[in-house]
Amino acid sequence: MADIIVVGGGLVGLGTALRLCEANPGKRVRVLEKEAGVGRHQSTHNSGVLHCGLYYKPGSIKARMAVNGIREMTAFCQQHGIKHEICGKLVVAVDAAEVERLKDLQDRGTKNGLEGLRWLSAEEMREIEPNVAGLAALRVPQEGIVDYAGVCAAMVSEISRHGGQVVTGAKVESLRFHGGEWVARTAAGTFKSKFLVNCAGLHSDRVCELAGEEREVRIVPFRGEYYQLRKDREHLVKHLIYPVPDPKFPFLGVHFTRMIHGGVEAGPNAVLAFSREGYRKQDVNVEDLADALTFGGLWKFMAQYPSMCWDEIQRSFSKKLFCESLQRLVPAVQESDLEPGGAGVRAQAMSNDGTLVQDFSLVCKNQAVHVLNAPSPGATASLAIGGEIANLVAKAYPR
Repeated sequence: MADIIVVGGGLVGLGTALRLCEANPGKRVRVLEKEAGVGRHQSTHNSGVLHCGLYYKPGSIKARMAVNGIREMTAFCQQHGIKHEICGKLVVAVDAAEVERLKDLQDRGTKNGLEGLRWLSAEEMREIEPNVAGLAALRVPQEGIVDYAGVCAAMVSEISRHGGQVVTGAKVESLRFHGGEWVARTAAGTFKSKFLVNCAGLHSDRVCELAGEEREVRIVPFRGEYYQLRKDREHLVKHLIYPVPDPKFPFLGVHFTRMIHGGVEAGPNAVLAFSREGYRKQDVNVEDLADALTFGGLWKFMAQYPSMCWDEIQRSFSKKLFCESLQRLVPAVQESDLEPGGAGVRAQAMSNDGTLVQDFSLVCKNQAVHVLNAPSPGATASLAIGGEIANLVAKAYPR
């Protein structure tokens, strides 16, 4: 029997298991992962960016975890020889209204403890990114890119070195709390533990329900689709180039991202996925789709943001419209420059009233911690989130 079971072998689950191993020498920590390998979903179907905490509300868990998380993740990469680069980011304002919002972002980033933020005039930003358009930009030097698959592999090695265990092919089918211990029945056998940590990402609300709790929030899967710049057009982008987010809408908007193994991604959009692991438009899971469409919160969300939802759907099916969005930042980009890229599915927690849960959500109940919302910057902050969970476990389950 393990002392602590962690459900989910993505970055947050692995980071949590590692921090639990480090904080509890002698206790047995076991990770249960449903896939044949770790990090198969959000952990490696993302933009590969190291986020430093520019966007998040000061004082929020997200802000604190992002600032601490990028330091911890960068140190981990340096220690284990994982490919990464602190290349910096430009957030670009293309009109007067965005300039004012960009000033607010600068203030927010300063309050969150970001270092080296620099306001750039149009001329100054084009010295860094000659092809970018706009009136002003904010230079964010701490942002970077990383090989998250390499991070996952190194975390597994470290967990094993500390005496922990990662069990793959172990989809949790039922959970029962009885006699002061958890019993997890999985496809790889039955496992028992004194404490449970739910880091199931796209299925975290369902695992919470298996553990006997009500689903107070629902995971609604949003697919983000990317293009890539053609090889001979990659020179148009040298760093990370992001728009100023519109506070009326819940997503950042399309942007340009240099990738750690080469190439430049352009995207993503944000459309409802018909499967929680649906990386293609034609991917449909009847249970997942029914779960979303019978959730009143989703319909309230769509009623609140009808134009955004329609624009995202159109952009998903129109390369021309996708390109026009990118041209706001880099006018030289043409449709012919864009080649099909990858896609990811974001596990976004949504409340019954249709609002997106903005902050990380960690719920501690009944000898268990449930991570019910950990979207971006969850990958960057995975070790910091793990440390936070280790503290919660220490309080609820003392040595």
